[in-house]
Amino acid sequence: MLVAARWIDPPTTAVHVERRLQAWMQHKPYQERYEFVALREISADFQHAVIAAEDGRFYQHHGFDWHAMEIAAEGNMEGGRIRGGSTLTQQLVKNLFFGTGRSILRKGAEFTLVPVAELVLGKRRILELYLNVVEWGPGVYGAEAACRYYYRMPARNIDREQAARLAAILPLPLKRRPERMNHYGELILERMRQVGW
Repeated sequence: MLVAARWIDPPTTAVHVERRLQAWMQHKPYQERYEFVALREISADFQHAVIAAEDGRFYQHHGFDWHAMEIAAEGNMEGGRIRGGSTLTQQLVKNLFFGTGRSILRKGAEFTLVPVAELVLGKRRILELYLNVVEWGPGVYGAEAACRYYYRMPARNIDREQAARLAAILPLPLKRRPERMNHYGELILERMRQVGW
């Protein structure tokens, strides 16, 4: 499946299936918005905002950011609230194959697939896949669907502030909305400035 993902855009993911099943089991209406677009169709500001928000060392690591995991573990041990240590590659593998559940078995399987994803897909395709399959709200998957849903425009037209606010909802896409992400959006914009984006 990972080898195929190098050339074939996934028609669905484990998270998509999980959300459809949840809606069906809870007898709730469900509308899925999912449109895969090429990376060149997603504004550079949007790409940069997501990297700054979710995986600032994306281009420096090979699938696992050991430094970020160490910081996250220390923060969790001290009881503080901190960003997780998962990289975009780890999140992509989880989205594609495992859904939102947590377990030791899933982590083990993820641990074996992440290096394969890095090797087979490469950074550009990982970023393209992640931006296209990640959940941005109830039934909203991918950058194009998110931009059209929240801002009524294609992902290529999103400006820096809109991109930062959208990136800010990623840790909790079912609870957060871009219009409420002023403070975290500013932090993301500052991270972007710090690396010259």
